[in-house]
Amino acid sequence: MDRKNTYARNLDWSLIFIVIAIIIMGIINLYSAAYNEDRPFLLNLKTLYGKQIMWFGFACFAGFVISLIDARYIRKLTIPIYLFTVTLLVAVLFTTPINGARSWLGFGSFGIQPSEFAKLGMAMMLSYQISGIKSKVINIKTVTSIIAVLLVTMALILAQNDTGTFLVFTAFLFVMYREGITFDPYVLLLTNNILGLRLKHTWVGVHFIPVLFVVVFFSVIALIFADSDQSFTLGSFVLNIPGWAYVLIVLFVGALIALLLVNRLATTRNKKRLSLIIIIGYISFSTLNGLIAIGYLKVFQSHQRTRIDLVLGKINSEEEKDGKDYNRNRGMAAVGSGGLLGNGYRNAHLASPESGHVPESETDFIFCVFAEEWGFVGSFIVVVLFTLLLIKIVTIAERQRSTYSRVYAYSVAMIIFYHFAINIGMNLGVAPVIGIPLPFFSYGGSSMISFTVMIFILLKLDAQRKEVLF
Repeated sequence: MDRKNTYARNLDWSLIFIVIAIIIMGIINLYSAAYNEDRPFLLNLKTLYGKQIMWFGFACFAGFVISLIDARYIRKLTIPIYLFTVTLLVAVLFTTPINGARSWLGFGSFGIQPSEFAKLGMAMMLSYQISGIKSKVINIKTVTSIIAVLLVTMALILAQNDTGTFLVFTAFLFVMYREGITFDPYVLLLTNNILGLRLKHTWVGVHFIPVLFVVVFFSVIALIFADSDQSFTLGSFVLNIPGWAYVLIVLFVGALIALLLVNRLATTRNKKRLSLIIIIGYISFSTLNGLIAIGYLKVFQSHQRTRIDLVLGKINSEEEKDGKDYNRNRGMAAVGSGGLLGNGYRNAHLASPESGHVPESETDFIFCVFAEEWGFVGSFIVVVLFTLLLIKIVTIAERQRSTYSRVYAYSVAMIIFYHFAINIGMNLGVAPVIGIPLPFFSYGGSSMISFTVMIFILLKLDAQRKEVLF
């Protein structure tokens, strides 16, 4: 009894209250978004809101089981749990595609989405790997083992044609960066062993997140020009250059100018190093441009290219309100319809189930239902609650004595942040529509169970933080 009382006393009740508040608001909102006048009872299992409550009940049962497990055994269960989620990811590849994606495993009238549980498995596996690093030595073997596990999982998800979840898994790179896992061993292999330099560390390898943002910037440029031919008129002669080739030419000219400036202005001591950086940068970004062009033109499907083009402004969405940008335009219209205080509960005009104006209003565009009914004020409250949730999880992460618990907490925070930011961005028209659910709001058994179990495991690890020191 004393141990139970100690566990209850050590639970972070503020985190529990925040999550419960979000879940209650989510279920109330889903009741409005999926209301069925023939089945108005909230617990009717033939309705989406009834099923959502059932899924939450399953998650609470799983949380009860987790509360009975000593936190020190959670780390020991990591590999079996991760392998189980990977097995599900492999199994789903042999199913019949639904809407072009193999993402669901059916069990009678129910189905699960393995990629949702893979987020939990990967969060635990990354925590296990980083906590197992001895003497904090970051070498090629260490980095490769971590990256290999992450890439295998991401590859299985990409094979399902689930680009949204694939993007979410890049959240783990930020967790690695927080824990000091860098790509410096790879960069040093190139600079020291191949190029003959004697560097102990490099800025590029250590600060790979800033480098990632530079890569994203150049990737956007490559996507903009990938299928945009550039025409140049020389008298009566017209020269057409493919967009990807135009980017290569610009990169080459830029690198050539940079080399000339270095040769003229840099000191003798720095000339070789700066020239090497420019050459490596040119080769890297040229390769990146080529890979993106191939992926965009040959690998991406038509609807994926359309979504990218809409975000990049290559397609005028205002001229196609019911065309290629149908979902996003209708979602933004519903959000705008709410005004300051909203139209009132179950009084949504555009996002109501009766109007059918907003597609996927129970899942991807669940936020626009809430925004139309509760307006800016209600939407602001939701944003504040999610912000408090993220702050609380980061606070919990920082007070952990265990590396495993800290990495796990940061992983949960980043996963929730990705889902929250992208889903809200989709509804506001500032992010591509890539099928990312809003945690605890969007309908989905797999999503509800995985996110809730993530929180339960975090609560358990935090409650025993003074006992678990691995």
